[in-house]
Amino acid sequence: MKFTLEWLKDHLDTDATPEAIGEKLTAIGLELEALEDRAKLYAPFKAAYVEKAEPHPDADRLQICTVQTADHGTMKVVCGAPNARAGMTGIFAPEGSTIPGTGTVLKKGLIRGVESCGMLVSEREMGLSDEHEGIIDLPQGTKIGTPFAELFGLDEPVFEIALTPNRADCAGVYGIARDLAAAGLGTLKTPDSSPVKGEAGPCPVSITIEDKEGCPLFWGRLIRGVKNGPSPAWLQNRLKAIGLRPISALVDITNLMAFSYARPLHVYDADCLRGGITVREAKAGETFEALNDKSYETQGGEVAICDESGLIGLGGIVGGVSTGCTEETVNVLLEAAYFDPMRIARTGRNLGIDSDARYRFERGVDPEFTRAGAEIATRLILELCGGEASDIVQAGDVPSWQHNIEYDPAYVKTLIGLDVPAKEQADILGALGFEVAGNGPFQVTPPSWRDDIEGRADLTEEIIRIVGFDRIPAVSVRSENAVPAAAEAPMTARGRKARAALSGRGFNECITWSFLNRTQALVFGANDNVIKALTLKNPISSEMDVMRPSLLANLLEAAKRNADQGYADVRLCEIGPAFRSPKPDGQEIVAAGLRAGQNSPRHWGDPNAARTPDLYDAKADAIAVLEACGAPGENAQVTRDAPGYYHPGRSGALRLGPNLLAVFGELHPAILEEAGLKGRVCGFEVFLQNVPAPRKKTGTEKPLLTLEPLQPVSRDFAFLVDAAVPAEDMIRAAKSADKALIQSASVFDIYTGKGVEPGKKSIALNVVLQPKNESLTDNDLESLMDKIAGAVEKKTGGMLRG
Repeated sequence: MKFTLEWLKDHLDTDATPEAIGEKLTAIGLELEALEDRAKLYAPFKAAYVEKAEPHPDADRLQICTVQTADHGTMKVVCGAPNARAGMTGIFAPEGSTIPGTGTVLKKGLIRGVESCGMLVSEREMGLSDEHEGIIDLPQGTKIGTPFAELFGLDEPVFEIALTPNRADCAGVYGIARDLAAAGLGTLKTPDSSPVKGEAGPCPVSITIEDKEGCPLFWGRLIRGVKNGPSPAWLQNRLKAIGLRPISALVDITNLMAFSYARPLHVYDADCLRGGITVREAKAGETFEALNDKSYETQGGEVAICDESGLIGLGGIVGGVSTGCTEETVNVLLEAAYFDPMRIARTGRNLGIDSDARYRFERGVDPEFTRAGAEIATRLILELCGGEASDIVQAGDVPSWQHNIEYDPAYVKTLIGLDVPAKEQADILGALGFEVAGNGPFQVTPPSWRDDIEGRADLTEEIIRIVGFDRIPAVSVRSENAVPAAAEAPMTARGRKARAALSGRGFNECITWSFLNRTQALVFGANDNVIKALTLKNPISSEMDVMRPSLLANLLEAAKRNADQGYADVRLCEIGPAFRSPKPDGQEIVAAGLRAGQNSPRHWGDPNAARTPDLYDAKADAIAVLEACGAPGENAQVTRDAPGYYHPGRSGALRLGPNLLAVFGELHPAILEEAGLKGRVCGFEVFLQNVPAPRKKTGTEKPLLTLEPLQPVSRDFAFLVDAAVPAEDMIRAAKSADKALIQSASVFDIYTGKGVEPGKKSIALNVVLQPKNESLTDNDLESLMDKIAGAVEKKTGGMLRG
């Protein structure tokens, strides 16, 4: 949402500086995205007088202009504009300036052998319009050196704020001014919305509403004898400042109303209407030419504005060419209506139409302001276009919007942690347009323009944003009762812990789109049926039309972009949703990451420091995430059923019984080749919703460290097993021999060379025994080693080598 300082001051009496206004906007929840000083942007460009315009000696269409400037003296400019002539005043762009419309930095140069210093600019080059047939021709008598911004009303600061979807009221400057006034930055000016006397008698155009759900209320007024020429300079400059193109006085007035009061209107050329206006539900297959130069075919269910000729517009979204206002329009019908937000949003998405009207109606405009908007617009039309207005005609009624909220002022302290006096709270709510009754618990009625206010929590938010978030006392999260016990859901906690674990392992977190294209979705685990169910009806791009089945696809693209910029060695992670099916349980929260390039830079002290990552790195990353979330990562079972987008021989899965905790490994070489990545890329995916909930414990969450007084004992074993037997199975078998005494077991060697028959392998295990209460005797050790050998033989078929 953009607006100028002058525009704001039309609705707010304030002496605050632009900087102070910007700070206050952010403080009250209307985040300032930009404050543009256009006077500074256009500072190099000033009025200059053309003393002479002589033919170029080597080009028929060029002239050599002698230009008198205020800051640079007399300059020679080679110009090809057909309207360049001696005696005119134009806009001079000096050497070194940047042309706003093209971004070109001017340099002194030779044009057909003649030196040209600077430039005389056109409207398109200055970003005023698309006009490029000639240079800007200023009125006679314009003083040399007058700044361009001053001449064209572009010297006002322009604010741009980010609006959250619930603040439709601030999609108009008046709503922004109301919030600033409530925050103490000025006094709100109330517009004149009193009824305009209908000097032309009753409105002859009938209005009938058949679709009362889609359009509960419609006001109409005929204005005869208007002159629809260009709008005045102040109005054109105001629209240009926010990026809108002036069209004509009537259309510009409706745009002004949308951005001033968040009240979209529409004007019809009354002489082009066939009979009266009927508002009905559209039928499938109806077509019309819209004012945005596109044709549309209805799907059925849209709010259709019709006359006897058929469909002439889509209510709340876009009007039709057949009844649009032109320079020849003499009689105009003004429409001010209220449309159902859900119907408008659905129509806009189905037909792919974006418009300023849709933006406001789908968020919910003020139903009570419908008549007031029509009266304000009528005054503007009569002032700028002349004519006589008829009586206003009404169809339908204002939809019901009133509701009361019982509110205890003490709730601010409970929810926010700040004491705000009850009277101050009542004054703030009153300044924002709320009706407050009662002395104990208040009975609060939200205003008609705030349909997003539903409960007492919303009221506390309104109060604290005006009071100031900076007044909330800083409290350490470690202090007692600083954060309620249920403030962090288990899944949120797992995501936080996973993020911290990956950050500690050198990963950089990414936030990527939850969409990808169909080809990528097929590669990363989705079949045709799933893709069909997860395809978006209105994607933001044709390249992002399917909900992602895996986060690795987007991380792989990020790795490729980094490699293209010269940063091939990356560790990227993301915690977010993946979509396996359209069912309620088809969305998973996943902590995913990948390693590409080298694990670390080369180092003189370690020749192997710059090795490429492998599946064991990915496995370690996955285990680190699991253990951070409270799962037994090291004790998880390793299986070989990773998805097909992993390397079939260098990947695996971590499970607790049938519960899949994570998958890891190298990504498939074919995928890497298609992505354009060289070398090995390893990734992992941890399914956070599958992490088992921790068992409830008493006392401290983690027991105190107990150091055993007896030294551990280490023994090595070598077993001959079938080549297909996983080493993990042998480790589990060995540890199962005596869970009380065996502290750990690990593989330290695998041998398949001389002396080992084909189809077999020799696996060497190291087993660490930790005596508890007494030292182990030789007999104890001998017995325990026999148990270990027997357990391995029974469970894996491994035979102890001699």
